[in-house]
Amino acid sequence: MKNPNDSFLRGRLRSFKFALRGMWLLMTTEDSIKAQLFIAVLATILGFYFNISNIEWMFQFIVIGLVLVAEALNTAIEKIADFVHPEYHKKIGFIKDIAAGAPSFAAFTSLIIAGFIYIPKIALLF
Repeated sequence: MKNPNDSFLRGRLRSFKFALRGMWLLMTTEDSIKAQLFIAVLATILGFYFNISNIEWMFQFIVIGLVLVAEALNTAIEKIADFVHPEYHKKIGFIKDIAAGAPSFAAFTSLIIAGFIYIPKIALLF
């Protein structure tokens, strides 16, 4: 909540604190985020193993961020939907299904990017 007595800098620092808290809550409570972070760590290890280029690192981290953001937004939408209508409702289910589609698009995109980066490198091993 915004404090009217806060300076611009103090307000930004408070916002940053809330953002870090949100990231921590996601990482410690949401299985989907934990799974995506595990995959991100594996992709990072693969990046070092295959010595990927700076451009490949850039694309890899962009899609990692894209997937994590999509998962976080999906979680927020699901939490709001559950808060507004705790029991099953057809329209809430529809909204939650659409929200779950966003991380799926992001994950498919990340797999395509990973394919462009790693398939040629793995093919050279054989």
